[in-house]
Amino acid sequence: MPASSVRQFTDPDDYSSSFRDFQYELNVTVGGGFAAEHVRVDLHELRLQHYSSNLPWVAHTAIPDGRAVFALRAEPGPSLLRAGKEIVTTSIERLARGQTIYTRSSGAVSWGTISLSLDALAAIGITMAGREFTTPEDVTTETPESGTMERLRRLYATAGRLATTAPDILAHPEAARSLEHDLARALAACLEPETNEEDASAKRRHAAIMRRFQALVAASCDRPVYTTDLCAAIGVSDRTLEICCREHLGMSPQKYLRLRRIQRVRRALALADPRSGTVTGIATAHGFWELGRFAGVYRSLYGESPSQTLAADPAKFSESA
Repeated sequence: MPASSVRQFTDPDDYSSSFRDFQYELNVTVGGGFAAEHVRVDLHELRLQHYSSNLPWVAHTAIPDGRAVFALRAEPGPSLLRAGKEIVTTSIERLARGQTIYTRSSGAVSWGTISLSLDALAAIGITMAGREFTTPEDVTTETPESGTMERLRRLYATAGRLATTAPDILAHPEAARSLEHDLARALAACLEPETNEEDASAKRRHAAIMRRFQALVAASCDRPVYTTDLCAAIGVSDRTLEICCREHLGMSPQKYLRLRRIQRVRRALALADPRSGTVTGIATAHGFWELGRFAGVYRSLYGESPSQTLAADPAKFSESA
């Protein structure tokens, strides 16, 4: 089940022992009152961890064989080096499983990891890039386009913020799945450069893909459906489905599915009893975890806030639907 936690530490050993997915032995290099925070977010397949501390340190890290671990710099700050190489906000690291490395900071730093099982990593690669993603034998650094990396960092930061301010949203299975889907797509985009290669029979193939796409979406009824599931069922990569939907719908599959989910939220809000139903409960049940963004899009589409729809007379909605 999805879960999250936020813990504060004043002892470096306790802080080190809280790390998961790898062994971490941290030694503070200057005197002073040590303060650190560890934020953990467990979705379904993905695990996110965020680490921040106030003093310089050096740490020995052992990466186990069981999971693929990716590291990123959460925000700019003092020097942070792994294996003698600076970790920057514009890149993501693939940590090599089964290896040991040293990391050191020169001051107050903030960084984090995203991890998943090796099978899940391979499946994401096949679904979203058309090939298996694997872990390297040595630590490698990927520097994707700035917008691609920024999207991953934004989603990563949002997960940490929800763990701190709204853990109940992260605990909702459908909201967690929606966030995980977005994170997996962003991670895949950072690991695989974008291409638009099509074969000679692309038009016919795209039309067939869209027929299958529509059939699966229609069969989902009121259940949230995500591009990961659609790609697996259709047998195409995330990138191919993106090309097809932009060609046939004029928008990405994510936007199209989001519009359908918002429409279903509107109906659910209008039919709910305002004495017992809540906007948060209904929105998260349909996979929306960025509630402020959801409310803004909702108002732009329907000219009223979600709470106004919830309080409206259901008969009025039925007449206008």
